[in-house]
Amino acid sequence: MPEKIVELLNKGMEANNADKFRQGNLIRLPSHGSVIITGDLHGHRRNFERIVALANLAQNKNTHVILQEIIHGGPEDEEGGCLSYKLLFDAVAYKVKFPDRVHIIMGNHDTAFISNTDVMKNGKEMNVAMRSALDREFRHASERVKLAIKQFLFSQPLAVKCDNGILVCHSLPGDHYAEKFDKRIFERQLRINDIIRPGSAYLLTWGRSHSQRLLDVMSKSLDADTFILGHQRQETGCSKAGNNLIIIASDHDHGCVLPIDLAKSYTVEKLLQLIIPLAAIA
Repeated sequence: MPEKIVELLNKGMEANNADKFRQGNLIRLPSHGSVIITGDLHGHRRNFERIVALANLAQNKNTHVILQEIIHGGPEDEEGGCLSYKLLFDAVAYKVKFPDRVHIIMGNHDTAFISNTDVMKNGKEMNVAMRSALDREFRHASERVKLAIKQFLFSQPLAVKCDNGILVCHSLPGDHYAEKFDKRIFERQLRINDIIRPGSAYLLTWGRSHSQRLLDVMSKSLDADTFILGHQRQETGCSKAGNNLIIIASDHDHGCVLPIDLAKSYTVEKLLQLIIPLAAIA
């Protein structure tokens, strides 16, 4: 069992790196077909299953799916250990099955697991919770499994750019750190220091509460008309958080997704009209 999990994670890492739409740490989608944009999942298996059903990639040959923040949350073992790695394994298998159409972008909980730094969720330090569950399940092989998880997470792209001006990231640098952010992080090889504060991948995945001034600056700098982010909790599933920003969550019963046509241009208002509650998907 551990050997198969490690093999799967290694195949997922290879699929991340070989994605035909990947350029550096950025996925550039074509100007045709469609994409389903999701928010944080945090171990929510039922919503993942709904996303897979909605996408129906076996039938919809020109559809892409963007996933993010799969770990930390959801079911626990009898000792309170976080079992979200099980959903991560299923998401990796999904990526391996559809290597050029499933794109899993890096989030702050991913960077925290890679660097083994504290990350709190609902009053619990999630790395301790997840690592302890991995130790109980995989025992002597747990260190190999944890290393393979780290290597997979580190191989993830940072963002997805659509030809219609939409940029999907986990987050953006906060206002006070924008000047320290180096956009060349999208082009060059990722280094471990990039995911540790104040590295640019860290700043990209941890920022919150963005001012409109920052969004306008980032729009010009990154050549993006509209940002679709996760990271910030959304009680109702989504919100318009700026003139050019929508935040989506997919990790609870009010979670949602955003399907778009890659050949069309959209206003933020039109994008909000296209949002689908995951609870509406059978």
